[in-house]
Formats: sequence, C-alpha cells, structure tokens
Amino acid sequence: MGATFVVLNQRSNMMKTKQTIAIIGATGSMGTAIAKCLAQASYRLLLMGSDENKLQNLQDNIKQLNAAADADWLLCPIDASWEADIIILAVPYIAEKELAPKIAAVATGKIVISISNPITADFTGSLLPDHTSAGEELQQLLPHSKIIKTFNTTFAANFGQPVFAGNTADCFLAGNSDEALQQTAVLVEAVGFKPIITGDIKKSRTLENMQILLMQLGIKNHYNWRAGWKILHD
Repeated sequence: MGATFVVLNQRSNMMKTKQTIAIIGATGSMGTAIAKCLAQASYRLLLMGSDENKLQNLQDNIKQLNAAADADWLLCPIDASWEADIIILAVPYIAEKELAPKIAAVATGKIVISISNPITADFTGSLLPDHTSAGEELQQLLPHSKIIKTFNTTFAANFGQPVFAGNTADCFLAGNSDEALQQTAVLVEAVGFKPIITGDIKKSRTLENMQILLMQLGIKNHYNWRAGWKILHD
C-alpha cells in the first residue's frame, strides 16, 4: 500500500525495508517534536502541513539535526497518506475528524496513529461521552485502517528528553491489531519512550482521560510542560 523503500546494508548484504511515515500536521508542536525524533531513526518522513515556509524550515532543522535524514514535505494530506506506510495524524480532535474522510481511500490497510485528546476549551473534561473516544470514532471513520492511539499521553516538550529523574516516561498504545501495535511500539521506542500496550481501541477512553487529567493537574499545580506518566512496579 505504501512506498516502502529498500536499503542495502553493504556489510551484511542483507536487504532492509525503510518505512515511510507521513506526519499530517507536521508543523504543529506535537508534529514537529515527533518529526525531529523520528528523523534520528531509519524512517523516510513525509512532512505535511499548510504553510510552505514552516515546512521548509522544519525540513532544514531536521537536516541540521541529522544530515542523513530522509525527509520531504508536501501540502496535500492525500498525497502524503498515499505514499506512506504509517500515517500519524498530529492534529487536534476536530481536525482529525475532518481529515479522516479525505484520506480514507488511501489509508486502507495502513496504520493510522491518533494522538488527539477531545478536551473542552476550558479544560474541564472530555468533549465525548464515557462510552466512546476519539480513537474509537476514528476507527469507525476509517474502518479499513488499523487505528492506533498513542503519543496522546505526553507533551511535545517530552520528545527528545523523555527521562525524568532516571525514569523513562511511558507511552501507552491501544488498537485492535496486534501486528500494528507491535510495529507502532517499535516506532515509540525509536523516539525514546517506553511503549506500554494497553489493549484494544476501547482503551482510548482511558488514555484520553489520562491526558485530560494530566492537563488539569498541570493547571492546578502549576506544572511546566515537562510532565508525563510512569508505571512503577517491582
């Protein structure tokens, strides 16, 4: 379905596939943070946004961080999604719902990552009732895609520096496809977090409310944006 590139490892003469990841909303705070981290790993990146200057600046910044990074930018979400193996919707909840029907035909069979949290404008709670979630809604809108909810329980400031007092922040995943969850867990590790697979897409309800709670606690207790979740156990 996507444009999977093949890289020849000259030492071992082994053929390795290079996945293409489209980041829709790449110039937003979360999209930029994800893009800069993934640029350090062995992925081809397609940066999609609506502002050419911001996209070019992001591409230039990525090249400064890693001269060997494989990153291009596009203005069309359909083109970016068509070329990709994995699609990251780094956009707010409302924009995610608007994008879904546009990319549906080219997202068939692909992993689509939802990072959104449907929080009210005044941060008092979720826009959605308890019996559903943004992740579940996206799965309904894209029934032939493999929706994974992840990256929604952390802030942009944690990317690139996800270690707190010696503990690596956890990054939680939910989805209906075990294979897609495992592939996404590798991606989560590539940006520095510890992946925690929680279960099927219904777990998005819990994950989204976790981040809403973290935002509320941040406002109440004056946390900075360096905050995240960690499961500690023996």
